[in-house]
Amino acid sequence: MAITAKELAKQLNLSTAAVSMALNGKPGVSTRTRKMVLEAAHANGYDFSKLSQRRRKSGTIYLVMYRKHGAVVGSTEFFETLILGARDACSDIGISLRIIYMEASDILTEAPDGIFRSDCIGIVLLGTEMKENDFLLFQNLNYPIVVLDSYSESKKMDFVTMNNVEGAYEATRYLIRKRQIRPGYLHSKYPIYNFSKRMEGYFKALHDSSYSSSDAVIHELTPSMEGAYYDMLKIIESSDTLAECYFADNDLIAAGAMKAFQDKGFSLPDEIGIVGFDNVPLCTYIHPQLTTINVPVKYMARTAIGRLLYRVESQNYYPVLIMVGTNLIERKSV
Repeated sequence: MAITAKELAKQLNLSTAAVSMALNGKPGVSTRTRKMVLEAAHANGYDFSKLSQRRRKSGTIYLVMYRKHGAVVGSTEFFETLILGARDACSDIGISLRIIYMEASDILTEAPDGIFRSDCIGIVLLGTEMKENDFLLFQNLNYPIVVLDSYSESKKMDFVTMNNVEGAYEATRYLIRKRQIRPGYLHSKYPIYNFSKRMEGYFKALHDSSYSSSDAVIHELTPSMEGAYYDMLKIIESSDTLAECYFADNDLIAAGAMKAFQDKGFSLPDEIGIVGFDNVPLCTYIHPQLTTINVPVKYMARTAIGRLLYRVESQNYYPVLIMVGTNLIERKSV
């Protein structure tokens, strides 16, 4: 027999209100508590289809995969996992999910609202590559919207994102502890919100460790494995100053740079150590296996779906920012 919310609350030593908020994607509980409740609910066979069944509207949630330039958003393990998380969340509660891939150039010829059918009850909008002006295209649509994987302080919308500053800070401090030297930074050539906040975390870690940031070794690389590989080869061949260890904006940059260093005769991690960000499956395939910052991608997607359903069903609305925590996964690259 499936566990009830009341039984779940008793098992976890939480109030029934806290469990209800966690299960329904409502604000009022911490990221840690929400994750604990969802994991326990799945493990004990909780019937997610009963959530707000009496008042749920029929229809379809639209997951919009918005691409500004395509340098970051693509058919990568990170975004495939994100889509899977959204599908699982909708499947659990018996609601349809439709995925739309939208190019920024398409918006110039077709208004965003013309893309959504009459069955649309709400939109989860992938904001990874979006800039301030891009949000303007969507904020006046007559649908509830939750932006996933980005944030804008100036827009009155709901956002679910990871704590980029915390993750980058932890990665950089880890390198400092392990190598006892100021780390360099493998920074993306393409500016997006996530990478800008990771840079903030990197510099904060340098400052808190009494290292100057004015002459830190920073290389700008394409945020793909192949692009980062060729960019790093050029940097090495040009005899630019190299660091003894690096924090990378994502795992693809880290993996590409690692291959370039190895092809140029560097021993990893003996001569150069690297920490990535995202914890995609690739991290365990390469040699040495990549130490990285884990992002609970499926959980982020589930949280966005839960928050959107709350928006659909609630009479009251106050914009929220839900920031999901990260953690370091230690492997062999440092």
